[in-house]
Order: sequence, then structure tokens, then C-alpha cells
Amino acid sequence: MDLENQKRVKEFAEQYGKDDVVVLIGAAEGEAAGLAAETVTLGDPTYAGPLAGVSLGLSVYHICEPGIKAEIDETVYDEQISMMEMVLDVDDIIAEMTAVRDQL
Repeated sequence: MDLENQKRVKEFAEQYGKDDVVVLIGAAEGEAAGLAAETVTLGDPTYAGPLAGVSLGLSVYHICEPGIKAEIDETVYDEQISMMEMVLDVDDIIAEMTAVRDQL
């Protein structure tokens, strides 16, 4: 997650509170998704950005996780996400996201 996005997430968490902010990740690889999820929950593991040492504990999900997918209008999902989902290793992404959430 780039430094500007870290800053935005931190500002939203401060403004709205961690219980009212949910982060949706769209990374194409499990490792990248897990790193972004870790950044917004436990803090920037690279210690390079605004979230270095800052544990926000935000709720975080990937757009392809079944629970999130079920919340999105099927037509919109098909138009915007389904083509990409076909080439992703969704099981790996879900495993990474689950592992990060289990650390909370």
C-alpha cells in the first residue's frame, strides 16, 4: 500500500473511528493482499509509511471473498470484477486475508 493511501486510511480511521471504516482490497496476488491487510490492521510492516507502528485494527476484506461478493449487485460484480476473478488465485487470497484477520 503506497504512502498516500496509508495517509488516507489513517485520516478516515481518525475521522470516523475504526468501527465505521472497512477497507476493501483488490490486489491480484495473495501476498500483496495480505501485506495491504496487515498494513491497515497491525501497522506498516515495512516501517516506511504513516502507518509504521500504528495498529488501526480496521476491518479488512478482499473484493473476491465470498462474503463481500454476496453484498455486491451481481450485475455490477460481473461487469467490474468477474473477469479478473477468473485469473486470480482466490483461495490463496482468502487464506492470506484470513491469516491477517486471525492475528487481531
